[in-house]
Amino acid sequence: MEIIHQYGTWLVLITAVFGFFMAFGIGANDVSNSMGTSVGSGTITVKQAIIIALIFESAGAYLAGGEVTETIKSGVIDPMQFINTPDILALGMISALFASGAWLFIATKMGWPVSGTHTIIGAIVGFACVTIGPGSVDWSTIGSIVGSWFVTPVIAGILAYAIFASTQKLIFDTEHPLKNAQKYGPYYMGITIFVLCIVTMKKGLKHVGLHLSNAETLSISLAISLVGMIFFHFYFRSKTFAQSATKGTFGAVEKVFSILMLLTACAMAFAHGSNDVANAIGPLSAVVSIVDEGGKIVSGGTLAWWILPLGALGIAVGLISMGQKVMATVGSGITDLTPSRGFAAQFATAMTVVVASGTGLPISTTQTLVGAILGIGFARGIAALNLTVIRNIISSWVVTLPAGAFFAIVIFYILRAIFH
Repeated sequence: MEIIHQYGTWLVLITAVFGFFMAFGIGANDVSNSMGTSVGSGTITVKQAIIIALIFESAGAYLAGGEVTETIKSGVIDPMQFINTPDILALGMISALFASGAWLFIATKMGWPVSGTHTIIGAIVGFACVTIGPGSVDWSTIGSIVGSWFVTPVIAGILAYAIFASTQKLIFDTEHPLKNAQKYGPYYMGITIFVLCIVTMKKGLKHVGLHLSNAETLSISLAISLVGMIFFHFYFRSKTFAQSATKGTFGAVEKVFSILMLLTACAMAFAHGSNDVANAIGPLSAVVSIVDEGGKIVSGGTLAWWILPLGALGIAVGLISMGQKVMATVGSGITDLTPSRGFAAQFATAMTVVVASGTGLPISTTQTLVGAILGIGFARGIAALNLTVIRNIISSWVVTLPAGAFFAIVIFYILRAIFH
């Protein structure tokens, strides 16, 4: 308790710096995953990807980042078990942030797309086990999180496989691909817009005070997607589209999917911001609330105004300075992507992430996307997959949890030595 009374301001400052470092790692590694398919398929340049990601990640983090934060802050361990030792909880959360930031930095340097979610959970479990003991960890929550790591890539892979197979059957493997793209393109647009509207209203606008019932959300989304379908029905038959799609038949067809890809990339970044900013700001908000309450641990405290913007800024800096490496692995390392393949992967991932984020389960965006890309690789045949890259990625996933735990334990003991 003395640590909190004596060094309260210092603790908040250190945690803010480490929270920024963790958000930096998320920006450098995780955000690059969500943009990698767009860059790898040639739809947008790295510079454009960074601009899109900055706008939509920040919006997702700021508008929709509240829900998953609760799971990270109090779902993995029960803060009430630290009721007599709030200083240990504060130091543990600080160690968890630095440990996660360090591992994400190392993984990004190596070009491995790892999960910020896994890292922070491993770190929190690590410090909880060495302080109060394994009994302080809510292993059932850990079990459901671990389960989601296996389930979500499979769901995303199956969805991506189905979307990719439908585009092959309806458009690419036909006598008149361009005609069929013009015919079926508006329907793909409609479905995409419909899902993206639901995402935005259910996840993004809820924290802005817009509380719509499920029926209202569905009917508004349906109306907007119908308008989109009508617009694209005429656009795909217009002179403007004909002029912009001059690279032969398949160039024109892929142009249809380039537009879909951009829409989905924006939604993906938004969904990612709402889901993953919690990894950086959950532990930070826990420490701030302990210090504000003078060492008391309260559940469900309010989020300080400056915490979300700090997370969004950290993500932005990480993406700009180190994002290209992981983008290359995801975009072209696993399998060759075209706009139609990339759209299938990203749309499947966005759907999976949003459903998981709505249930408050901190899933790994990285694993979901890699699962979706693998689904597309399988649809093209096993030879289309780069098995060496896949092996390295999966190995890095296995190491992530223990690495987070190991770094957190080391840093926790260092901090305790400094402050005692």
